[in-house]
Amino acid sequence: MPILNKDMTLCISLSARPSNNGTRFHNHLYEQLDLNWIYKAFAPTNLEQAIAGVRGLGIRGCAVSMPYKEDVIALVDEMDPSAKAIDSVNTIVNTDGHLKAYNTDYTAIEQLLASNEVPTNYSVLVQGAGGMAKATVAALRDAGFTDVTVLARNETTGRALAEQYGFQWRPELDGGTADLIINVTPIGMAGGPDADTLAFPQETIAAAQVVFDVVALPAETPLIKTARAAGKPVITGAEVATIQALEQFVLYTGVRPTPEQVRTAEEFMRAQ
Repeated sequence: MPILNKDMTLCISLSARPSNNGTRFHNHLYEQLDLNWIYKAFAPTNLEQAIAGVRGLGIRGCAVSMPYKEDVIALVDEMDPSAKAIDSVNTIVNTDGHLKAYNTDYTAIEQLLASNEVPTNYSVLVQGAGGMAKATVAALRDAGFTDVTVLARNETTGRALAEQYGFQWRPELDGGTADLIINVTPIGMAGGPDADTLAFPQETIAAAQVVFDVVALPAETPLIKTARAAGKPVITGAEVATIQALEQFVLYTGVRPTPEQVRTAEEFMRAQ
């Protein structure tokens, strides 16, 4: 990494519980590509002031994580279709003080469903109704899934999300099962109150054909560990993190790394 200097371009991430995933991934690519850039993670105490800082200080890129993906909408100047279509933001690009919002979570979910060849006739349970859930449900709809149920205790947000895409809503699982189960809540996230909690009951995991957890830290969440032990194919949040971070990198820098460069950055990210 180059020595800090006045010409260095800064990118940041904003999260309630920051991890080193993005920091390690982006900075490793900057070093590989000999870019005079640096990436730093923050836990903002005031979101409005943080975004004003992005604009006022000329910070080039800003990744947005839970729970700010919807709150930042009112603070940006323009919404790319990827973010506008689902009212959720995970990426902000600053061009001369003009803040444009994107959503690369959608891209990651879409690519992973396709690369893992998940059959679109599978029944699906999506647990959660926040910004990441919006990206997930939209990607499921656009991929051709039709039997999808959104599980969310908050009826207002859960029902609205499900009905927006023609799916069903339920307040809780009540013993339900599905072929594909997806956790898009913070359950299982390192450092959180539910870090050691299973996002779905054992019997629901046992009945699933594919288990998907978007939580990226740790890579092996309780849900993923349990699913692997049961012999289930899994899709991890670490995979989501790599794809969405790569697309952010391209938006910020205008450079698309080679697959080999991405692979080494991903290995460096996961070696922490």
